[in-house]
Amino acid sequence: MGDPLPRGAVRVEVTRAPSGAVEADSVAWEEPLELRIGGEPVAVTMRTPGHDEELALGFCLTEGIPATAAAVPADVAATTIEVEAAAFDRARVQRSFYTSSSCGVCGKGALEAVEVAVPRVESGLRLAPAVVAALPARLHDEQAAFAATGGLHATGLFDASGQALCVREDVGRHNAMDKVIGWAFLAGELPLAERVLCVSGRLSFELVQKAAVAGAPLLVGVGAPSSLAVELARDRGVTLCGFVRDGHFNVYSEPWRVTS
Repeated sequence: MGDPLPRGAVRVEVTRAPSGAVEADSVAWEEPLELRIGGEPVAVTMRTPGHDEELALGFCLTEGIPATAAAVPADVAATTIEVEAAAFDRARVQRSFYTSSSCGVCGKGALEAVEVAVPRVESGLRLAPAVVAALPARLHDEQAAFAATGGLHATGLFDASGQALCVREDVGRHNAMDKVIGWAFLAGELPLAERVLCVSGRLSFELVQKAAVAGAPLLVGVGAPSSLAVELARDRGVTLCGFVRDGHFNVYSEPWRVTS
């Protein structure tokens, strides 16, 4: 039977090279999830099952959908989530989801859209550099499924002392953040004015956008930011810290929040 698998991992049979030995191994669990509002599909995302209600809420809130609740419908399989939400522009959301998923949106248009929809983050939160530097290791300590598979991203929500409040893993980096934001919504933590988000990989435009929507003043990542991520962070007042490794990191925007 072997050791029990953490949530987010499944066993598969593999052939080892060059020995040719056939053994069991663990890979990241991936399945589609359809999000519905009023019984009508809004989006489909490939995700790691688990915390699907949080994922649906986080996705909707960061896409401008005024969601209030989410649940698996009683009459369908667990690959569908029904979201309760007030009236919204369905066509705009579906266009936004398509372009962001297919990388078909231009930088200027994306920045203008976010500027209209998302206020600047005005939080006065400050963190010591040592707290920022410690976040990736603390996030890694909570990544049980990654340890088993090597195939999942993670997002963690931390307080100003570096204490982990919520960590979620997923095959999609955006999904991992959506799950955390969904958790924060259910926990009454939004906006995240006194909290810090940390991600296990690179810092993309979409992650900065989601952090800004959630009101997070600091976004920390192990990897590199993109140019558009830096531009958006500066525009929306988010402190963006990248290459956070071995006690060192780069601050690309709003450096005053990282105090020495």
